[in-house]
Amino acid sequence: MKLNNFSKLVIAIGVSEMAGIVGSFFTVSAIPNWYAGLVKPVLNPPGWVFGPVWTTLYALMGVAAFLIWRHGWEKKEVKTVLGMFSVQIFLNAIWSIIFFGLHSPIWAFVDIVLLWLAIVWTIVVFYRVSKPAAYLLLPYILWVSFAAYLNYTIWMLN
Repeated sequence: MKLNNFSKLVIAIGVSEMAGIVGSFFTVSAIPNWYAGLVKPVLNPPGWVFGPVWTTLYALMGVAAFLIWRHGWEKKEVKTVLGMFSVQIFLNAIWSIIFFGLHSPIWAFVDIVLLWLAIVWTIVVFYRVSKPAAYLLLPYILWVSFAAYLNYTIWMLN
């Protein structure tokens, strides 16, 4: 079955957004209870910021993945690069499970460090196939850098 570009775009964005949906199952129930009781850093944004930011970042990730995918799934390089993308999206999804679900800021910090490294590597390999795809991941690495600071600080404060 050959998919047209619009179908590929919808699938790529949908798969990326699913990482956020999976994480939200663990996040929503922990916020009013466990998370509310944590000491947070001064730079912690208000809670309403996270939803729109992550939704936008997942959409950008999906568009970036689409830009790679449209180069041809039959190409080994495309499969390899999207495989790296899959690693980082997996690490992204399990962060919420670890932090909010397991209430473990220390292990979530380990995950976010691995996630940060995986994103950097994904940007590097995306750049080789599609420069615009790599550029679309720059807001993501910036936000995850900030999230790593928040995660580390919450771990230290609590």
